[in-house]
This record gives sequence, C-alpha cells and structure tokens, in this order.
Amino acid sequence: MRYISTRGKAPALNFEDVLLAGLASDGGLYVPESLPRFTVEEISSWSGLAYHELAFKVMRPFVDGCIPDADFKKILEETYGVFAHQSVAPLRQLAGNEWVLELFHGPTLAFKDFALQLLGRLLDYVLAKRNERVVIMGATSGDTGSAAIEGCRRCDNVDIFILHPHNRVSEVQRRQMTTILGDNIHNIAIEGNFDDCQEMVKASFADQAFLKGTRLVAVNSINWARIMAQIVYYFYAALQLGSPLRSVAFSVPTGNFGDIFAGYLARNMGLPINQLIVATNRNDILHRFMSGNHYDKDQLHPSLSPSMDIMVSSNFERLLFDLHGRNGQLVAELMDNFKKTGKLSVEDDRWTETRKLFDSLAVSDAETCETITQVFKQSGEILDPHTAIGMRAARMCRRSLALPMVTLGTAHPVKFPEAVEKAGIAKNIELPAHLVDLFKREERCTVLANDLSQVQSFVSQHGNRGKPL
Repeated sequence: MRYISTRGKAPALNFEDVLLAGLASDGGLYVPESLPRFTVEEISSWSGLAYHELAFKVMRPFVDGCIPDADFKKILEETYGVFAHQSVAPLRQLAGNEWVLELFHGPTLAFKDFALQLLGRLLDYVLAKRNERVVIMGATSGDTGSAAIEGCRRCDNVDIFILHPHNRVSEVQRRQMTTILGDNIHNIAIEGNFDDCQEMVKASFADQAFLKGTRLVAVNSINWARIMAQIVYYFYAALQLGSPLRSVAFSVPTGNFGDIFAGYLARNMGLPINQLIVATNRNDILHRFMSGNHYDKDQLHPSLSPSMDIMVSSNFERLLFDLHGRNGQLVAELMDNFKKTGKLSVEDDRWTETRKLFDSLAVSDAETCETITQVFKQSGEILDPHTAIGMRAARMCRRSLALPMVTLGTAHPVKFPEAVEKAGIAKNIELPAHLVDLFKREERCTVLANDLSQVQSFVSQHGNRGKPL
C-alpha cells in the first residue's frame, strides 16, 4: 500500500513512513493511493468476529508490506484488550430504529482511544525497529491530548508535547492530561484557542529546524493511522445491524472531520452506508459547507461541547481531494486561496455530489441541553454534549425511518458535568474506578503565550526525557 498527498507534490510513502510523517512535505495530508474494496461475501463472513479480529480484517490492507500479520494481530489484541467493555464498542438501542454506538469505554473515556491506543503501539513497534527517537507534538480541543498521552506514555522512544487552549477544556479533560506524569510528557496550555494551537503544530511540522535533528510525529487526525483505526467501528456497528445486506445511516459529532471521513471511507470500501450526518455546534463551518457550499472561516465561539470548538477542519481537505478527482494541484490552489481569504466554495456539481451522501446540522448549547434532557426522560440514558448534538442531528436529518440510525457516542458524560447539570439532570455520574481519584492527583502543566517561538523553544529545551534536544 502506497500513500499520496492531497496536494500532489510530496513523494508517495509506505505505511511506516506515513505513520512517522503525519503531514506531507507539500503541506497536504496523506491518503491511500487506492482504497481496498470488500465484497458483500467478505463483509458477511466477518459477522460475529471479536473487535480486534475485525480490526485486522479491515486494516490489514493499509499496513500490508510493513507489518507482518502475526505482529499486527498481537498489536491489535493488546490495543483493544485495555477497553473496559467486552464488546469494546457496544451498541445501545434508545428507540425502535435508533442506536448509540458507545465509543467511550477506553482508558480516557472518549472515541480518540480507538486510534491513539493503536497509534502508540504502532509507533513503539516501528521506532524500535528503526532504533529512532521522535517528538510528538499535538494540539487538542479536549480529548485527543489525554488519549495521545495515555496511548504513548509508555513508548520508550517518544517525547510528547500536547498543546491545549488555556481554560477552554473541561476540568476532567484537563486533569486527564496534566495528571499523567513522566519525564517524556509535557502539557502546554496556550493563551489562545484550539485553532491557535493547531496552527502552531502545523507551522512546526513545516519547519522542524528547532528540533536540531529529531523529527516530529503527528497524533492529531492528520495522521493517517488515526483515520484508519476509526474505519473499523463503522463496520462493527453495521454488521450487528444486518449489514452488508442492509443499509445503515450514521450521525457523527465532528469538528475536525476525521471521524466522519472514516465513515465515508468505510462506505467506499464496500459498507452500505446510506447517509452520513455532520453534527456540529455553533462553530459550524462544516454545516455551512454541507448546507450551502460556503466553507468560510468565522470567529470561534466557546461552547458546552469544547471538542468541536474548531474554526477550520483539517481533514476536510481529504474529502476535497476526492471531490476534485484526486487532483492535487487543484486542491493545493483551493487551500492556498483559503489561507489568503478564509473562504472556500466548490463547483456546484461537486457540491451536489457531496450532498448525495452527507447532511448536516448545527446545534446550539440550548438545543444540546434540551436533547440531553429529552433522551434522559425517554430512556434513562445520559448523553455527553457531543453525543447529544449527534442525536439531535440524527432525529432532525434522517432520510429514512426504515433504516437503522446510529449516533456515535463520542465521550462519557462524566467528562462534561457542566452540560449535564445545565440540562437539569440531578443524577450523580461517577468516574470509573481507574479515574476515581482524578481530582486528587498532582497536575503538571506549563502556561505559555500564544507565540510560536516560545513554544518551539520550550519543546527544544525539554525534549529527550527532560534533556535539551
């Protein structure tokens, strides 16, 4: 399997090199040169497989030629063996044809664990083979950071620097990052918003001279390995609901477009997905594109669903690449113009093609709380605010009541007590056993100005397990 850049100029790489590269050298994102396509018979034969076994079937083509089957099977078994639920990603039925896919049974209680527990193990495997040490630099709007730290904390050849917007993540999210202590773990709170953090990471990848010879590795969803891992749970849910002999629809809370892009890929690999719903909060750049062909940068608004407080969705470029016939030059021109103007639209026929599969909805904080309350009264289930946004979008946008509608349950509600409290739910939500002392643990975090040179200087001084790079 070879991987190419969405902007057409970077060299094609194999899986191992893509894992370590993250962002392509031309500023684009890596995608497979061609997608594997599974037949109805193949997909049907996977019914009843354990999660790690299905993950091997779905992901094996993407790592082919780089990781022997026996080693990859072991990595996957270890990855999903740490999840608290035997099913790993259980489906919970809320109404007749309405389901929540619970993706929060990993160590940090969010869907990011599915990819980042795997990413940490893949990095350890590849870096040990190469006898190489790297620096992970990532930006988080809440959940990616803790999942990345948890997934990579035991990696022998990695130093981790995670940037989050100061005072703009929930307390549980912050503590899940800042209470994991280690010489190779560094949490940086930036006096800015998530997009500021993300821009710093992108700028650092573009010019890595400050590292003095060490290379950067991405843990954000620009890293192909994260998208690859997320494809699996679409197959897992659909198989339980009658696929591939039955179509399924998904509603996906998304800010950076990575999670829903994985669903788009699952469909292109042969899974009969009838509809994908982009569910977002008032930071609605994706909804504005899907509903009106206007992908225009706007002011960031803090919300009760902070993991989606994002102005620019990095992975959207991967969809643009397909919409433009995989023409990297056209995508590069589009993205250059977007960088200059903050605005992007596509030709009407390309946008119309997108609407055949995608629908979207932007949900306010008030509507989020209303949905949390409504679902609790109907079923006794408490949704986190991101999942509530997905559920509202599912109910408002679904095209067919005859098809199963699956909302991705992206986080445990205990991570967002403010939203649950505002929804008027008095029921106490307890932290799982492994996090019960979270609020008593020592925190370690450095607050830095919204200044790239300061951040890069900090990384340079504190890499190599606390020794200057």
